[in-house]
Amino acid sequence: SHRLSGQGVKRGHLLWLAAAALLAVVVTAQVLTGVGGRDFAAGAGAPTVQPGADVLAGVVVVQRRVRGNDYRRAAFGDAWDDDNSAPGGHNGCDTRDDILTRDLVEKTYVTTKRCPQAVAAGTLRDPYTNGTVDFMRGNQVGASVQIDHIVPLAFAWDMGARDWPDPLLKRFANDPANLLAVAGQANQDKGDLPPGEWMPPNTGFWCQYALQFIEVLRGYRLPVDEASARTLQNAAASCPNS
Repeated sequence: SHRLSGQGVKRGHLLWLAAAALLAVVVTAQVLTGVGGRDFAAGAGAPTVQPGADVLAGVVVVQRRVRGNDYRRAAFGDAWDDDNSAPGGHNGCDTRDDILTRDLVEKTYVTTKRCPQAVAAGTLRDPYTNGTVDFMRGNQVGASVQIDHIVPLAFAWDMGARDWPDPLLKRFANDPANLLAVAGQANQDKGDLPPGEWMPPNTGFWCQYALQFIEVLRGYRLPVDEASARTLQNAAASCPNS
């Protein structure tokens, strides 16, 4: 199992992280609702930002991301395991099925071993490209529609998550506030890159993407690199005023 290092996070801080993470879920859940059925060509439905607001308030900015050679996807638990403390955990469906249900429209359902009411087919209005993607469950599950970690797992690991205990790592990997159904190719293009190196091709989604990314950083008390901080601030500047 993953163990805290000698410089690991203290128990009190972890309790604060868990509470703050829940706040991040509450904040971003409204932004994420019905994302798969919306048209993002011109930023339709984007969240608003108060003029002069410091969108990065509470987020520590560091000079750069320091990539290690110790990243382990397995440290975050089995992919999409329903046995987690994030919202939607222990509901009888794995996390991937939960996000497909949330983000796809025109859905039909089927019973599977991992979910009694899983999406069999549906349509995604991909926020990253603004294209329409048809989803069909089958042998190539995930080829057309994939679930993206808005703040990538490997990026979070490099920025401090390597020192988290197992339950917090698992929660982060399954937190719906950090998950989005997107076109498979766009997800592959992004990889584990932060905003300073990759932003969605669809500029109409930049406002929402930036605010979601920031809320996850803030909720889990993760820092961000300078290049990404500038990109996030510039993207948030495209948000309509509240």
